Amino acid sequence: MLSDAVRHLKRGTALVVGDAMLDRYVYGRVERVSREAPIPVLSVEREVALPGGAGNVVRNLTALGAAVAFVSVVGDDQAGSDLTGLIGGQPGVEPWLLVQGGRATTTKTRFVATGQQLLRADHEQIAPIHQRLADRLVRIAGDAVAATAVMVLSDYRKGVLTGDTPSRLIAAARAAGRRVLVNPKGGDPARYAGADLVLPDTEELAEATGLPTGTEAEIAIAAAALRRAHGFGAVMVLRGEQGVTLIEGAAEGETVQHMPSDVAEVVDASGAGDAVVAVAAAGLAAGLPLPVIARLGALAAGIVLGKTGIAVVREDELLEVLTPGRLASRKLVTRSEAAERVERWRRAGCRVGFLVCRGAEGAAELVARARSWCDRLVVALGDADPAAEVLAELPGVDLIARFGGETPLDLVRLLRPDVLVQAPGGNAFSQPGGEVVQEWGGTVRNATPEAAPTAA
Repeated sequence: MLSDAVRHLKRGTALVVGDAMLDRYVYGRVERVSREAPIPVLSVEREVALPGGAGNVVRNLTALGAAVAFVSVVGDDQAGSDLTGLIGGQPGVEPWLLVQGGRATTTKTRFVATGQQLLRADHEQIAPIHQRLADRLVRIAGDAVAATAVMVLSDYRKGVLTGDTPSRLIAAARAAGRRVLVNPKGGDPARYAGADLVLPDTEELAEATGLPTGTEAEIAIAAAALRRAHGFGAVMVLRGEQGVTLIEGAAEGETVQHMPSDVAEVVDASGAGDAVVAVAAAGLAAGLPLPVIARLGALAAGIVLGKTGIAVVREDELLEVLTPGRLASRKLVTRSEAAERVERWRRAGCRVGFLVCRGAEGAAELVARARSWCDRLVVALGDADPAAEVLAELPGVDLIARFGGETPLDLVRLLRPDVLVQAPGGNAFSQPGGEVVQEWGGTVRNATPEAAPTAA
């Protein structure tokens, strides 16, 4: 069970090597505009400092209960001193933060009012660290990896993982019999050749391969190409609120799995990728199968996306998400709530699908097919249909709304979906709503395999 897998995450040990940053948050109120320039005036109420970059991966690992060794570089400045104290103050962390004289510690300061960022100010130096310091970092990591189960390379392109440092670190992990997980941030992916698991986001995947990544099919093709080109064991693509896509298996029998995040509403996109990386590292360290790791990583992303600021995910939060019936209470909404949610999705550029289910029998295959034609899927149920809880557990279902009477026509008119999915065997107008969807330029899809779409 997934809940058992969650409890295994805290048994892992990981070595994290990468770019440490200091994340500062300045919170306050905006009640007036400056007389000096047309800009808001922030009345500061509080300030918070947290480890960022690779340090946030460490935070997430410790939040899951895993033990961590952390090797990185800071500058000889106040920010470096603050960051060292924050990292060292976390339970279960063995820090090895090397200091380079004259180097500025990467610091990101975010100014926030009413949950919205007004401005971010970055102070950083991204030149490669001194070669002598890089050699020392590799030696320390080579010693530390033997005491941990997995090595994580968290590359934010701030100068730590440059040149041949990544390949030397991977060789050290290989010599110790440890698996290597990489979270790259652009650049030549050949630097990480032979890593066991690589976690790019869709933009990084497109940059690395020169291939489009706009759809699930394109992501799968690009991820497979990246994996084969550099001998990666597996590729897990971070897709934000869409979840993750996992490519693994032998070249002649690769499997592709798309795991949704099940996020109710995106509040802040910051830090979701680090949470997935941490879950993946803890999962590999605990010996969990990659499909299970990918599912838990997608759920972790959804949890963090629903929080404000650079947040972490904890064991109890993952267990809560996996509680039977919880998804039903979150996904089953009123008609007005459904209309508001669909409108937000549409403003975000999502293509909204609409599917009527009558009971849960055969729904899994039907939902999977319908979800492949849209970015968000609304499932409509009759008022008395008891299948809501079962359907809510299906990963392709984003929202469930009930309709009164015999047909969902009024609900179709209210939500104005882009794609209306017909039951197998029907024609474009066999289900109420087919004709009206085409009136506003929507598409009617038949759920029968290989059926062609009907569009305006």
